[in-house]
Amino acid sequence: MKRKLASLVLAAAMLTGTLAGCGSTGSGDSGTQKNTKTDDGTQGGDTKSGNDTQDGDTGTDGSDPADSDESITLTVLAGQSTTDAGIEDMIDEVLAEKYPNITLEWECVDWGNDFQPKMQQYLQSGLPDIMIGKAQDVATYAPQGVLAEIDSTYLDRGLDAARENVTIDGKTYGMVYNALYQGVYYNKDMFAENNWEIPKTQEDLQKIIDDCKAKDITPFASHMVDTWSIGNVTMQFMMNDVFNKIPDWGDQFRDGKISFSDSEEMKTAYQYNQLIFDNTFKDTFSTEQTDCDAKMVTGEAAMKVSGSWSIQNFLDIDESFNFGIFPFPNQTGDSKLIFEPNITIMTSAQTEHQDAVNNVLDVLTSDKDLAVEIYNYTKTASMLKDISPTFENPSQEDIDKYAADGNIVDVTLGNNQLVWGGFQEENAKDVAAWLQGQESFEDALKASDGRKDSSSAN
Repeated sequence: MKRKLASLVLAAAMLTGTLAGCGSTGSGDSGTQKNTKTDDGTQGGDTKSGNDTQDGDTGTDGSDPADSDESITLTVLAGQSTTDAGIEDMIDEVLAEKYPNITLEWECVDWGNDFQPKMQQYLQSGLPDIMIGKAQDVATYAPQGVLAEIDSTYLDRGLDAARENVTIDGKTYGMVYNALYQGVYYNKDMFAENNWEIPKTQEDLQKIIDDCKAKDITPFASHMVDTWSIGNVTMQFMMNDVFNKIPDWGDQFRDGKISFSDSEEMKTAYQYNQLIFDNTFKDTFSTEQTDCDAKMVTGEAAMKVSGSWSIQNFLDIDESFNFGIFPFPNQTGDSKLIFEPNITIMTSAQTEHQDAVNNVLDVLTSDKDLAVEIYNYTKTASMLKDISPTFENPSQEDIDKYAADGNIVDVTLGNNQLVWGGFQEENAKDVAAWLQGQESFEDALKASDGRKDSSSAN
């Protein structure tokens, strides 16, 4: 997901950070760095997992790389969301202060398009020492025996909820660092001025849409030129109309008991895309994310189905923009706000430098200033204990309300039932083709059915 920055100043800063840490991350460029693996591409060496070390002991011989003159380079594959480009420089700076002999060699790629293909490539040649993806990636790669367990020293610094979807058979293979929220962002001032209540049903939502049109306000901001955005909002729709009702829908799909073409719940989830398309910018298939968000901030649109990654743009454009968030209403009026574990650190079971890898985990989980800097920059929620971002988030009041009422659901359920790479992302392309009249709705559903074998990580 390539971030389109809102200002030239920020763009220059981001570009400098990306070039320094990762090389180019532009479209079609994986940002590959020089290779420090052996000639055959394998990592080899010590297969000791992260939790073989004990608290206060960073290695089997008691040595600490920070106290050694040995220079160590760790390879890092970072699958980045739109908010993340630039955090590698923040990490490098703090790591250099605490462990000056450790260097991170970053390869930053777009998580939505390039992370899974890169991982498949490295499964053949040997994984990097550290991989940064999403919580759902653990379910894909841990069963293959290629990920190391994360030492409890670092896990204990995280919230208990951070372990839930990265633990398999009692072993935890990912350190969840931050989280995103997903739903419908809305202009609070506009809602107040027009006396619009937060909609809980489709009927409530339609009343707002109708009033928007009567007042020449675009109901929804969108940037459907980015098919990852279509894929994301479609999963939001599926979470509340499908998976909250049928948690094992994906398993039933693979067992031949249900299909996209026959499931009324799934067809409804897909059709919500038509509702957005009919009530958004006429040029949505040529509108970039930053332009879309700017129109939202300047009052050209009332709502946007999105996630926390939009906050970065909103506040870059206007730091006083007053926005909130609510779950997209489902057919039964009981939608929940969606929570997504985002940055998730995984480590290779075959790394030759487990001690140094643990030092990196130590920096990430113990340095509060670094954590707050990352959270404030990415505009995301903390998954570390006793650490909270300090940026002003007008939607936090809404998030707290849904959390207090128990109306938040983890999207990892849906993403594990129907995986992103090779399935959701491909289905989104057919949804885009359908909306543009290039194929029928029935053909889009059949195309999803035809990808059944790609719908699961295992």
